[in-house]
Amino acid sequence: MTPESLKKLLLDIREQRVDLDEAMSRLTDLPYENLTYARVDHHRELRNGFPEVVMGQGKSQEQVGEIAARILASGSNLIVTRVGEECFHRIKTTAEYAEFHREARMITAVQDRTERGEGPIAVVSAGTSDIPVAEEAAVTATAMGNSVIRIYDVGVAGIHRLLDARGELRSARAIVVVAGMEGALPSVVGGLVAVPVIAVPTSIGYGASFGGLAALLGMLNSCASNVTVVNIDNGFGAGFVASLINRKR
Repeated sequence: MTPESLKKLLLDIREQRVDLDEAMSRLTDLPYENLTYARVDHHRELRNGFPEVVMGQGKSQEQVGEIAARILASGSNLIVTRVGEECFHRIKTTAEYAEFHREARMITAVQDRTERGEGPIAVVSAGTSDIPVAEEAAVTATAMGNSVIRIYDVGVAGIHRLLDARGELRSARAIVVVAGMEGALPSVVGGLVAVPVIAVPTSIGYGASFGGLAALLGMLNSCASNVTVVNIDNGFGAGFVASLINRKR
């Protein structure tokens, strides 16, 4: 249930357009809805400002489809992460307006397109190979009501490419920087701007990158004070946090 739909229900009760029995029926599943294999948290948008996000990895198509249908039925927007096109076709039978973001491996179904950000969020990738994780962040931020600036393939091996984008970087209220290898790019970006920089290490890189561990440790040791770090390949988490930072008060 969205804050707007709850306010409307309360007003309808006050104006006697809805009786108490009907109101109780609508509120029965508000804390959560038990599907046996999942407990869909319909209260999360009221608590945290955005509905429950479905991680598709490890779930069957049937489970993802049913959870998605229950979230959409409550009037909330939907984000499903780490899924393939088969799940998308299933969800599209419930929500014709659903979109599949192939590179990000995500599904979104946005019912409420209210602009919720104070300004743009910039999503920056060091290399082209980092774009799938960067797209996960960008799609998340967009679905949460933000405008997103994409600045891709501007790694430190060719620093002039990043410097050419300084104007776009400085226009952003939060910046997500995605990089593998040694993970140097977030520190450089952090030294150019006065906003939070959310660093995302990726598992992209040669042998000594240790599946993203080298980038993670490099980012955690950043000398730029405005850099914070999420887990390896966690573009979704970075996009979510950037959206909360950018949210209108």
